[in-house]
Amino acid sequence: MNDCVATQKAFPRIYLSPPHMSGCEMDYVKEAFDTNWIAPLGPHVDAFERELASRVGVPGALALSSGTAALHLAVKLLGIRRGDRVFCSSLTFSASVNPVLYEGGVPVFLDAEPESWNMSPSALERALADADREGALPKAVIVVHLYGQSADMDPLRELCGRYGVPLLEDAAESLGATYKGKASGTFGVYGIYSFNGNKVITTGGGGMLVAHDPEAIRKARFWATQARDPAPHYQHSEIGYNYRMSNLLAAVGRGQLTVLDDRIRARRAIFERYAAALGDLPGVIFMPEPAWSRSNRWLSVLTLDPGATKHTPAELLAALEAENIEARPVWKPMHLQPVFSGTLFYPHGGVAPEAASRSEPDPRGSSVSDRLFATGLCLPSGSGLSEEEQQRVIRCVRRCLKAKA
Repeated sequence: MNDCVATQKAFPRIYLSPPHMSGCEMDYVKEAFDTNWIAPLGPHVDAFERELASRVGVPGALALSSGTAALHLAVKLLGIRRGDRVFCSSLTFSASVNPVLYEGGVPVFLDAEPESWNMSPSALERALADADREGALPKAVIVVHLYGQSADMDPLRELCGRYGVPLLEDAAESLGATYKGKASGTFGVYGIYSFNGNKVITTGGGGMLVAHDPEAIRKARFWATQARDPAPHYQHSEIGYNYRMSNLLAAVGRGQLTVLDDRIRARRAIFERYAAALGDLPGVIFMPEPAWSRSNRWLSVLTLDPGATKHTPAELLAALEAENIEARPVWKPMHLQPVFSGTLFYPHGGVAPEAASRSEPDPRGSSVSDRLFATGLCLPSGSGLSEEEQQRVIRCVRRCLKAKA
């Protein structure tokens, strides 16, 4: 029997990152009902786009049904077609890559670097140099800002600029985070955010595409509304999508946006309490925050150093679940996913690229992404998590990690 797993307790469920409503959302929702602007669009959609664009400092934003829809439209705007290569972060959720496949593109995966857990500039440099020698530069680079923390954008932008390759930001998890004082998601040609139910703010389901080019937003808006030509009848000259956000969900988003700063402060405080309460345990290392980054701490993530502790994330996950506490492993890297078997992967730190041919991580190998997946665990991090609930999590983690000490 696993000595970390305690007897199941009759405790209320603690979720990883549940929605956290402020109450003011109902004012906007009531207005939508009172005016009968429910769907498909309406004034709250327009206002949500303006307010989000103003918040992050871009001229254009488009409210959509999901972050994945936003990324798909960004991929189309970049002209990615069948056979085009796209360099992608490997340590992420599959929605960061799937839109490339929607358009027939071919992903090439890049490792994380240990300072931020995001795309490795050294891996990107080697991948671009190889592609340039082969005369096959990628059509785009998609960088992910993992767990609410910005990637190291200066070297990534410099490399993309050197080779003339567009940079696209998947900031689904990092709304409100900054890199050197500037909003995450606004450094690339396009940026996308997610308002899924577990994100820092939520519309229940939804996303946003942002751009510095208003004409690109206009084109994406056309595609997102079924590509209807300006005619009195239904006429279509291009393939379109049903990707727009409803007025009702945008109303929720406007209410959520008013408390974004409060939600980030709460999540950062939760992270700091975990770090203070658990940082003394052998082998426990929390996700770093480089000096150039201010994370929104969407999730509080720790790793267990196998050289300093006998415990594994699987044991800790089981112990938490036994006490009705939801936790989650770190994202399984894309180069380890069966669906992407055979794709090219560039590890961090000067190691030669390899074809993805395995589904299990190598914790002692050269890949930072492998090691983080093998050793990492996400703790409950919702902004509504009470200190009493957090103490339940802390007690369980300490009890588990001391069991074999």
